[in-house]
Amino acid sequence: MKRVLFKVLLPGILLAFWIMICYSICKKPESLDTFQLWIFIGFPYGIRKMSMFFLPKGYGISGSIGVIALNAIIGGLIGGIVVIFKMMSIVLEIFKIIFEYVLEKNGRLIRIQSDEI
Repeated sequence: MKRVLFKVLLPGILLAFWIMICYSICKKPESLDTFQLWIFIGFPYGIRKMSMFFLPKGYGISGSIGVIALNAIIGGLIGGIVVIFKMMSIVLEIFKIIFEYVLEKNGRLIRIQSDEI
């Protein structure tokens, strides 16, 4: 039950809630700005995954704000890819749980303890 809660339900609900918020922000009366949606959805996931930030050093105030905006855009693009993998891992975890449940019902499941390895 703990595995279902922390690997499927909580990340799935948080991701769905974040996508709904970003969708309402990017929705325009005539269309949907998909590039902006991609960046907004990926931003919280991508900023953590960025291995390098461009540090605004030796710039004026406008150059520093430009470099920070570039960091946010790159982080959002990287985060969009991370979100796709996150959704795939949630779906894969659901399949694993169902598969283990079916095998356990049939009596074929052999569990290997991580302490023995």
